[in-house]
Amino acid sequence: MILSYALYFAFGCFGLAVLMNLWKIITAEGVGDRVLALDTMVVNSIAILVLAGIQEGTEVFFEATMIIAMLGFVSTVAYARFMLRGNIIE
Repeated sequence: MILSYALYFAFGCFGLAVLMNLWKIITAEGVGDRVLALDTMVVNSIAILVLAGIQEGTEVFFEATMIIAMLGFVSTVAYARFMLRGNIIE
C-alpha cells in the first residue's frame, strides 16, 4: 500500500519535471539550452518508464529504458558535435 502511494508521488514529480522541460524547450533563447532540456527530458522519461515497470512488474519497460537511454545519449552527442563542428560524420 505504501509503495503504491510512493509510486504515484514519483509519477507526479517526474510528470511535472517533464512539463517543466517542455516549457524550457518552448521558451529557451539559445539552442544549447534546448538541447540540455531535451536531454533532461529523456532522463525524466526513462525514470517514468522505470516506475511503470515497477508498478506493472514486467521487464519490458526496463528493456525499453535501455533503448531510450542509448538513443538519447547518441542524439545528444551528435547534436553537440553538430553545434561545435557543423558536421556529424567526418
